[in-house]
Amino acid sequence: MDAKYNPLRHIPDTSTRHLIMQLLAWMWCVSFSAMVSSWWFFGISLVAHMFLVAAVVITVATFEVATRNPNSFKFRAGYHSPGRSRNALWINGEKFELPANDPGGEHE
Repeated sequence: MDAKYNPLRHIPDTSTRHLIMQLLAWMWCVSFSAMVSSWWFFGISLVAHMFLVAAVVITVATFEVATRNPNSFKFRAGYHSPGRSRNALWINGEKFELPANDPGGEHE
């Protein structure tokens, strides 16, 4: 199944190669289940393969997003905790200024 040795490497479109490999994999799943004459095994194999393929797809998609747009993982700009701010305190969207020499309640 290595892309360097697989005869499908001659197909120029990567998506088409991937589709054909997936179809062949499903064909072998069905063939093996029919060989052991167990449709239960086919169902288990089908679900297991779907989870495996989904994990690979999610991993590749995450890597692609990280490569193309690394800022998409920047959920917030820097450290921000309103309770640690010493110059002002926000309560229900209203800003309350603190005295300049206020060390904070935990230091009293």
